[in-house]
Amino acid sequence: MTDESAPLRRAAFAALVAAIALLLLWLTWRALAPGGIDAVEALILAAVALTTPWAALSAGNALVGLAILLLARDPPALVLPALVRARPGAPRGVTALVVCIRNEAMEAVLPPLATLLDGLEAAGAGGRFRLWLLSDTQDAAAAAAEEAAIRAFTAGRGGSGGVSVHHRRRMRNTGFKAGNVMDFLDHHAGDAEFFLTLDADSAMTAEAVLRLVAVMEADPRLAIVQQLIVGRPATAAFPRLFQFGMRAGMRAWATGQAWWQLDAGPYWGHNAILRCEPFRRHARLEPLPDGSAILSHDMVESVRLQAAGWRVRCLPAEEGSLEANPPAMPEFLRRDERWGAGNMQYWQLLKLPNLTPLGRLQLVQAILLFLGAPLHALVLALAAVSALGGGGGASMGALALAVAAHWLCHFSPKLAGYAQVLLRPRVAAAYGGRLAFARGAAAELAFMSLFEPLSTLNKAMFLATLPFGRRTGWLPQNRADRGIPWRDAARLLWPHTLVGVALTLVFAAASLPALLLALPFTLGMVLAIPLCVWSADPGISAWLRARRIAATPEELAAG
Repeated sequence: MTDESAPLRRAAFAALVAAIALLLLWLTWRALAPGGIDAVEALILAAVALTTPWAALSAGNALVGLAILLLARDPPALVLPALVRARPGAPRGVTALVVCIRNEAMEAVLPPLATLLDGLEAAGAGGRFRLWLLSDTQDAAAAAAEEAAIRAFTAGRGGSGGVSVHHRRRMRNTGFKAGNVMDFLDHHAGDAEFFLTLDADSAMTAEAVLRLVAVMEADPRLAIVQQLIVGRPATAAFPRLFQFGMRAGMRAWATGQAWWQLDAGPYWGHNAILRCEPFRRHARLEPLPDGSAILSHDMVESVRLQAAGWRVRCLPAEEGSLEANPPAMPEFLRRDERWGAGNMQYWQLLKLPNLTPLGRLQLVQAILLFLGAPLHALVLALAAVSALGGGGGASMGALALAVAAHWLCHFSPKLAGYAQVLLRPRVAAAYGGRLAFARGAAAELAFMSLFEPLSTLNKAMFLATLPFGRRTGWLPQNRADRGIPWRDAARLLWPHTLVGVALTLVFAAASLPALLLALPFTLGMVLAIPLCVWSADPGISAWLRARRIAATPEELAAG
C-alpha cells in the first residue's frame, strides 16, 4: 500500500461503521426491551444483528461518498491519484477490447462497438486497439447467424490505422465467461499489454476507454481499474426506474468505498481495464472442491491479484460507461438468483491461503449482500409470530423509529446520490433541472419501496432452496423490452403474493399499529403480480418516457 494515510482512513471508516451499527442495534433493543425480551424477540434481535454490518457499511460508504462528492473539486481524482498523472493522447501499448458473447442478438451488440471503434480511430488511436469477439455460442444455427453478422461488420473495417476485428468461437464453454477470457489470454492476446472487458450489452465511449488506458499506463502496478457503470437509456418502465436510483446509489457508494479501500478495489466483470500478464498469472480459477466452476468470478479474480501484490482501483466516474439492465422483473429476479448462487460459493473460497484481510472482507461483503435477504425475511416472519402473541410489550413508537433507521441505512447510498444532485445545480442540469430530477427520484423511490421487499423475499426463497440443488443456470438473459401477460406474472409470483397476503392478515389480526408498521414490507408482496405486469406495460412505459420521468443525462442529450 503506497498511500500512507491508508491505515488512518480505514480506522476512521471502521469507527464510523461501528458507531452506526451500535446505534442500529441499540434502537432495535430499545424497541423490544420494555416488556422484557422473550424467546421470539431474542431471535429477532439476533437476526437484526446479523443484518446490521451490511446496513452500517452501506451508510458509512454513503456518508463518506457524499462528503467527497460535495466537497472535493475532482472526486474521481481524489480517490484515484493515477488519474491526475494520466498522459493524454494515443496509448503507447496495445489494448485488446474483449467482448464475451453467447447466443446474443448481434444487431444489438455490434452498433455500440462500431461507435466505439469509430471514436478510437477518429482520435488517431485505432492502431493501438484490437477488438476480439469471444463466442461461447453452442447452438449451430445461432453460431452461423453470429458469424455472418460479424463477417458483415468486419468487412467495412480494419483499414490503415483502424481497429482490427477478430472473432473466435469455442466449441466447449469450459469455465463459462472466466474460462473464455483466460482462453483468449492463453492463445490469442499476442502482444496486448491490457485488455478491456465488455459485456454484450456494454457501451463505452472512446474518451472513457482512452482514459482507462492512460490511467493504467500512469501506474505500472495497477492490475485492474474498474469504472462505474450506469444504465443505458431504457424504454421500459422497470429498468428505467430501477437504474435511475441505482445510478445515484452507486456514485455515492463507489466514491466512499474507493476512499478507504484504495488499492483493494472491486472488479465487476466488465467495463474495466486489466493488465494481461498478472491476470494470466494470478487470476486463473480452478474448480471448487466439488468440481463445479466458480460462477461469480470477478471478485475472486480481484482478491487474487491483490494477494499477489497488485493494485485494483475503482474509477468512480460515470461518463462514457454504460450497460443495459434487465428489461422486466422476471429477468431481474433470475439475474439476482444467478448472482446469489455465485456469491454463496464464496464460503468455500474464504479458506484460500494468502488472501489479504481486505480481500477476505470483500468476499464477506459479497456474501452479506445476499445473506441479508433470508435474514430480513426471517425478521418479518418472527415479527408476525410476536405480533400474534401480543408483541411481548414492545414499544410501537420505538419500533417504528428502529425500522425507519434501518430503512434509511439500507437506502442511504441512493439518498446520498440524490442529495448530491439536488445540492449541485450544475449536476441537476444534466437531468433537466432539479424539479425534473426530483420527479424521477420520487417515482423511483415509490416503485422500489414496493419492489425491494418482493425482491428480498425472492432471494430468500431461492437461497433457502439452493442447498437442495435448485439452480437457475447461467443462461443468456432476455435483453428485449416486452410486455408480460398476467398469466405469466401469476405463474412466477403467486408464492410471493401468497406470503404477502398471509403476513398482512396476521399483522391485521394482531393490531392496527402492527398492520401499519408491516405494510411497507408486505404491500409489495401482495402487489407482486400487478407490479410485474405494470412495470413492463408498454403504455405505462410510454407515459413515463413522454413526461421524461426518470430520464438520464444520456437520454436527454440524445433528444
